[in-house]
Amino acid sequence: MSDKQTFRQAALFYHEFPKPGKLEIRATKPLANNRDLSRAYSPGVAEACLEISANPADAARYTAKANLVGVVTNGSAVLGLGNIGALASKPVMEGKAVLFKKFADIDCFDIELNETDPEKLAEMICALEPTFGAINLEDIKAPDCFVVEKICRERMNIPVFHDDQHGTAIVVGAAATNALYVTGKRFEDIRIVSTGGGAAGIACLKLLIKLGVKRENIWLCDVHGLVYKGREIDMNPQKAAFAQDTDLRTLDEVIDGADLFLGLSGANVLTQDMVRRMTKQPIIFALANPEPEIQPDAVREVAPDAIIATGRSDVPNQVNNVLCFPFIFRGALDVGATQINDAMQIACVEGIAELARATSSAEAAAAYQGEQLTFGPDYLIPKPFDRRLVAVVSAAVAQAAMDSGVAARPIEDMAAYREKLHQSVFRSALLMRPVFDAASTASRRVVFAEGEDERVLRAAQALLEESTVIPILIGRPEVIETRCERMGLNVRPNRDFQLVNPENDPRYYDYWTSYHSLMQRRGVTPDLAKAIMRTNTTAIGAIMVHREEADSLICGTFGEFSWHLNYITQVLGNADLHPQGALSLMILESGPLFVADTQVHQLPDPEALAEIAIGAARHVRRFGLEPNIALCSQSQFGTQNDPVGSGPRIREAMAILDSAPRDFTYEGEMNVETALDPELRARIFPASRMEGIANVLVFANADAASGVRNILKVRADGLEVGPILMGMGNRAHIVAPSITPRGLLNMAAIAGTPVAHYG
Repeated sequence: MSDKQTFRQAALFYHEFPKPGKLEIRATKPLANNRDLSRAYSPGVAEACLEISANPADAARYTAKANLVGVVTNGSAVLGLGNIGALASKPVMEGKAVLFKKFADIDCFDIELNETDPEKLAEMICALEPTFGAINLEDIKAPDCFVVEKICRERMNIPVFHDDQHGTAIVVGAAATNALYVTGKRFEDIRIVSTGGGAAGIACLKLLIKLGVKRENIWLCDVHGLVYKGREIDMNPQKAAFAQDTDLRTLDEVIDGADLFLGLSGANVLTQDMVRRMTKQPIIFALANPEPEIQPDAVREVAPDAIIATGRSDVPNQVNNVLCFPFIFRGALDVGATQINDAMQIACVEGIAELARATSSAEAAAAYQGEQLTFGPDYLIPKPFDRRLVAVVSAAVAQAAMDSGVAARPIEDMAAYREKLHQSVFRSALLMRPVFDAASTASRRVVFAEGEDERVLRAAQALLEESTVIPILIGRPEVIETRCERMGLNVRPNRDFQLVNPENDPRYYDYWTSYHSLMQRRGVTPDLAKAIMRTNTTAIGAIMVHREEADSLICGTFGEFSWHLNYITQVLGNADLHPQGALSLMILESGPLFVADTQVHQLPDPEALAEIAIGAARHVRRFGLEPNIALCSQSQFGTQNDPVGSGPRIREAMAILDSAPRDFTYEGEMNVETALDPELRARIFPASRMEGIANVLVFANADAASGVRNILKVRADGLEVGPILMGMGNRAHIVAPSITPRGLLNMAAIAGTPVAHYG
């Protein structure tokens, strides 16, 4: 079977299983009993209906309308497939809906209409206004799409956006903005030659004019040659607006001296000879799919300095509409915009362009491993999986809607809105907010043991941009310098952050003698101390904290937890500080859940279990939550007395906790189901002191705790913050090797909070 056949079978399997299609509808409210039913439908639904009848704007409060987009087509111009009809276009429209949900959390209905008459099609779409907060027109052929959009925009009081036109234009506008930035040219001065007089091509040219290009500097060609004044063949008002008064007739005749070639036509339209006759450092956007107007390699052969963009994902600078439509709709919906106007489109262009010029995000780098994501000729626009797009672009669009007077529900606090958008893509953001706020009150120095790790370098960049934490990295300068440059990071060692070079650091003598002083009666000779301070970055970091050259250590991006813990305990442990346990915050769809002890004690005794519970309560409050702690066992409130089981140990731990006043709720012994199901717990043990669902699970052995943590990560899509090393006064934390740059940023905020903030 060929690669093409294999891909075809995989694509069909993807669409068919485990259930046909790519969409389903899920309820957002509980519907578990008759009380829920009476509120969801009759008679309770009448109350919402009456409110909306009295004030139509309340539909945004009581229904999904304000976050619902209709993706509408007649299937007359499906990308790469042509006029395949409404039914055959349904997979494409479902795909568009999935992208809306994935990138901007916008719900969609895909609507395929069997109607070829543009005016009748527009009538049908206009009748849908009560259902949707906005309409995305898709894959409607030109010039019908112009007619449909014009009618809908005139008659509907919600945004109507033909993505094939304006989405493409916005991303082209962003790419062109940055291409000119790289070349040092201006929109007002450039000469553009464009091929393709369809909806997307015309929209691109119109937007480029709004960005500053002079109409007389645009030369539009189609399959019949140049669009010129007096031409009669295959003309319409949209093309005629770009007609040139000239005797020239072909692409070959008008390409001389062009600064920008914009292709939205077909394969192999542009030749190498034409490229040679363009200006120095030509900008070539060959956007035809699946084959561009000219291959990038062919351009490079004759113009090595050219800046190239295509519609393909396998070469740099893919012009992809997904950079635009989810985010422009997000901003428009959030302010109740009545339309998507020029100001909002230009704000979208500027937001996308500015984001590309910023340091690339860690999440984008992880999604596009091996690609160079540094702003320049090969990175003009962000990647679709750059999670910052929704906060940056949507906020810019929302602000433009308000400034231009089309926002029915203006946002009063834009900073809070941006933070809300940020939280929508970074699930840890909301829970971490109290931690970051506490960390911002001090400038603690956090040393990273594995400073050469790319995740650490990205976290260091983020810390310098977003926090008051001062990062210190342990690693070789030349390695860190090279990796920062390769990843497009702005930070550099010994300029933006302190560096400790284990191979050659002036403090080496101080470090090994300090370590030897601590360990000389535990079998460590001077030679061994010297060797450890040359090779063991965790030990180096711990010594720095011991010597008060850093306030906290983060290690563990590789290696076993117990290995790191050994050196931390050796150097930083004392009569007051000892590892009590490892606490992991698991962020689940249902809410936060803390799990302990996943690492430190394999089989904690009752005293250790009590310490773990006390430490967990202290740390849970750092996240603005009240601890509700369940000590978990197979035993249920005394049902098992096997001396090798966990029941007796937990009962003893409960006795220890009960021996002194506690300012948190705890209960045990019980199994996990009982901890998480209050109704079951009330039936089994009516006298329970715990109310509601437990938010902390303390286990009697590390295997159980670690197993639950890993199941929640892998099978329940849980996002971990931690593990937090309890009992060490916030002087050290050991992360998991699977941690992300965002996870390191979160841990640095935890490490960057003075102990006084959480007791």
